Amino acid sequence: MAQTADVVIIGAGIQGTSLAYHLSLRGVQVTVIERRVVAAAATGRSSGLVRLSYDRADESLLAWTSFRYFRDWAETVGGDCGFVRTGFLRLVPRRAAAALRAAVEMQQGLGIPTLLVTPDDVRRLAPAFVTDDFDVAAYEPDSGYADPTSSAASLMRAARDRGAVLVQECDVTAVQTSDSRVTGVVTTQGTYAAPVVVDAAGAWAGMVGRFAGLELPIQVWRHDTAFIRRPSALGTTHPTVIDDGNEMYFRPEGRELTLVGLEDDNRIGGEPGDDDEVAPRFMDRVVDRICRRIPEMADGELHSMHSGLDGLTPDQRPIIGPAGPEGFWVDCGFSGTGFKTGPAVGRSLAEWILDGHPSTVDITAFELRRFAEGRLLHDEHAFGTMWR
Repeated sequence: MAQTADVVIIGAGIQGTSLAYHLSLRGVQVTVIERRVVAAAATGRSSGLVRLSYDRADESLLAWTSFRYFRDWAETVGGDCGFVRTGFLRLVPRRAAAALRAAVEMQQGLGIPTLLVTPDDVRRLAPAFVTDDFDVAAYEPDSGYADPTSSAASLMRAARDRGAVLVQECDVTAVQTSDSRVTGVVTTQGTYAAPVVVDAAGAWAGMVGRFAGLELPIQVWRHDTAFIRRPSALGTTHPTVIDDGNEMYFRPEGRELTLVGLEDDNRIGGEPGDDDEVAPRFMDRVVDRICRRIPEMADGELHSMHSGLDGLTPDQRPIIGPAGPEGFWVDCGFSGTGFKTGPAVGRSLAEWILDGHPSTVDITAFELRRFAEGRLLHDEHAFGTMWR
């Protein structure tokens, strides 16, 4: 006999758990089905940046709304998301200075606490940084990073406290429909009946979409991350940084390590899996890039490396909204940047499902149909680079 729910969510990363939490706040009976465990894939390997620097207003609003969750997590969600305030810097090459200024002006108009700073300001914030290759930077004094696994786990715990059900180590094998309506899913642990099914399966979202008769424009995207033990002379912390000139981002990890990720030469395509091997020469490239910005890191030492994966869309923006048979929704394709917006996306999507429209942030621009209609989402202020 099938178990029943109002909504079945496939995937227990930050998106699936946030949606479960916000639906449960509205009294909806939710079942979350996860192929492994909470935050096992993209979320668990996320770099966890909590920053507000986007070049589109809708993404900036999602980040700003989500930031207030991370900042006040214990009071809003409960538990601990591991948020650490480090300040955040966006460093761009000189050719992108005008675009950065325009983006900061847009963000300030939305009430986001960000400001433009000079290379001298950056040297005061981070004396070890090289600052002779840019004219202006953006600074968010309140931003930093959080623990993605703790964030997803506490969202799921809060949802379960309100009646949500979590089914782990469970693969979805089919989406059931009747008369062009979703009726539930078939899994390796039985059948779950529900009039609403949400595909929040990350790198596996394309496969789940095919169960519902959809060809989602999603490729598997693999991204490597290194942890370097800082020389003691660099101190116990530094700002979190996106360094567009060096196609890199980095942040502190605790008091001794620096996490580094690169924006170029990511592996794109193939099938999702659970392998954790980083790309050849990745560490050599990390050392070269981080030492360009912080020369003293040449005296650091490798602590560890790992690889993660997510779903990548043609415009590197998510796919959110109804698609395919009635009652089927997608919440995927976040292209490696979904953690910091997860709380606001979950809240806005819950409103869309229950009320017919999102009211916290208008996320309707992210619907699947934009691809068929040739309406890819473009940068409003192109000061950064896309994954490649």
